[in-house]
Parts: sequence; C-alpha cells; structure tokens
Amino acid sequence: MPTELEELVGFIAHPNPQIRVVATENLIPYSLSDPAIFKAEELKPVKHLKFLVRDHEKIAEHALNILINLTEDPVVLEFVATDEKFLEMVFSHIVHPEEPNADLLAMLLANLSKYDGSKAFLQRKQEAPSQLGSDDNVLNQLMDLFVKGQDGAYNKKADYDYLAYVFADLAKHTEIRQYFLASQSYDGVIPLTKLKVFTEHKSDIRRKGVANTIKNAAFEIPAHPSFLSESDINILPYLLLPITGNEEYDVDETMEMLPDLQLLPSDKKRDSDTANIQTHVETLTLLTTTLEGRELMRKINVYPIIRETHMRVNDEGVQDACDRLVQVLMRDEATEDAPEEAEERVKEIEEDEDEELVEV
Repeated sequence: MPTELEELVGFIAHPNPQIRVVATENLIPYSLSDPAIFKAEELKPVKHLKFLVRDHEKIAEHALNILINLTEDPVVLEFVATDEKFLEMVFSHIVHPEEPNADLLAMLLANLSKYDGSKAFLQRKQEAPSQLGSDDNVLNQLMDLFVKGQDGAYNKKADYDYLAYVFADLAKHTEIRQYFLASQSYDGVIPLTKLKVFTEHKSDIRRKGVANTIKNAAFEIPAHPSFLSESDINILPYLLLPITGNEEYDVDETMEMLPDLQLLPSDKKRDSDTANIQTHVETLTLLTTTLEGRELMRKINVYPIIRETHMRVNDEGVQDACDRLVQVLMRDEATEDAPEEAEERVKEIEEDEDEELVEV
C-alpha cells in the first residue's frame, strides 16, 4: 500500500488542475526534507514536475520550487540538465517579457549550470524577443536580460539577479571564459564589461555572482592585458572600489591612485559581504600573474588600499588574501617573471575557490 506521501506525489500528474496545484504546493517542504520520494520509479515524479513547468502559473511556480530543491542532488541534476526539450522550454520562457516565474527559472538555471555539460549553453540558439534587442545566442540573451532586466525594467515580475550565479558557474569552463572576454558581433561589446558595473550593486546576489564571474574569467592569463587596459575591460576600478572604505590616505598615496579612488565621499563603505571582498582581492592577485599586472598595481598604488582592507576587515579569509597580494606587490624582483611563482599563486587561489557558490 502506498503511503500518504506517495499518494500525494502521485497527484502531481492528476488531470484536475485544482488537485495538481494543491499537491505541488504541499510537496514543496518534502523536496527538502524527503527528496528521495521524488526519485521513485526511475525519477518519474521529476519527469512529471518538468512537464508541470509548462502548466498554469501557480502550478508552474510550485513545480519550479520543487525542482530547484531537488537539483541539489547530482542524480536529479543530471536527469534535468540533460533533457534537451526541457532546456529549450526553460530558455524560451525565461526571455519572455511577461513570464511570471522568470526569477525561479533563473534560480533553476543557477543549479543546472553546475552540471559539467552546461558549457554547451554556449552553442544554444533561439530567436530573441524584439523587446530584448539581443541576437540568437542564448548566452547573449541571458546577459542582456541581466543588464536590462534589473529591478523589473524588462519584466515587472523579475529582476534576474540569479543569472549572476549562472554566469559564475559557467565561467569555470575555459570556452565560456573566452566568451566573456570576446567582443560580440551583434553589439561590439565585451560581455564582461556589461557585468563589471554591478560590483557595487545593491543586490547581494548580483554582487556575489558578478565577483565570482570576474574572478573565474581572470584565470584566462592571456587575456590579462585586456583586463588591465583602460580601452578594453578596464577591470581595476571595479575591483578596487568595492574593497575601499571612507578612510583617508596621505596625499602622496592618493595622488598615485586611479582617479575613481581619489575623491570618494565620506560615507563610502566597503562591500558588506566579506566573501566578496576576498574574491576581489583574489582576482587582483590573479592579475599579478604577469609582470605587466604587478607593475601597474604598484604604479596606481594598490598597496595602501589592501593595507587598509587588511586592517579594517576582521575576517581571516580576507586577511590571508590581502597577505598574499601584499607579498607580491612589495617584493623586489628581476625584470622577468618567475613562472613557477605565478603558477603557485594561481594554484593557491584555485584551491581556495568555493565550489558551492550558490545555495538557492
């Protein structure tokens, strides 16, 4: 005899929509407390849930909440992330300007992006809504959704903040890192330059996802000249401003800093999330892998900012990251790189990298 919970799971496929909505709503807590119940009969309940994402708005909302919880499980994650028709539906729905569950779809994509095969998103194509002003590349559409859709500007029911976590996980793949660093033909813009402006955004989710996307992209060492160039990505102001507070520096120190950091308001605050501060400092350290990067950071007087960050942020991870960067900036060195030292710095940061970036 099936248990009451098993019967409830069975009701998600009931022909009566009123029964489906009640069943899916009541099953949301069990997707956290008893997820195994959804893996019965070779994941048949998960198959039904994927279908319900196409159902009425409220049923789809409940089904998405359950799928977001269940895709923390590697078996369910692979089952969902390899369903081509389901992915096609998710991407077509999320870009629609009136999709009521767009943010839940973004949260689900944040989980699906952890699956190694998600790097295939780079090859996905679909027609873009005219309102989005994008091309047929799905990643470009997600990027434009993220930029144009903040605070309900594209879809009144969505802010698309969780797409930042999608980008962060996708940027762990070399081919997608290269996408973020290459000018796109439809608008002539490097995608990472669209993201960098959000390192001081009010949304904790946006800031965290963008910080990690930039850091992951910075593992592409050959692209560092573009990162540092004022005419290309020009990333340094967007890494230094979030880790800078309202402290005052000596005139001599200030005069050498980037213009953006010379006249900060008295109420300037560092990022409230110490994990973001650590991430930005680690990205700066990655950018010292080349001699050009080290010399530029010395020239623009990055050291005093890191010194104050180390002093004022009471967090072991931040202080360790600052120590590593200071050791690089303050050392005496020959005019040539020591490749083994550069490789060691990158290795240290890779080992520290948080594989579980997102919990949704």
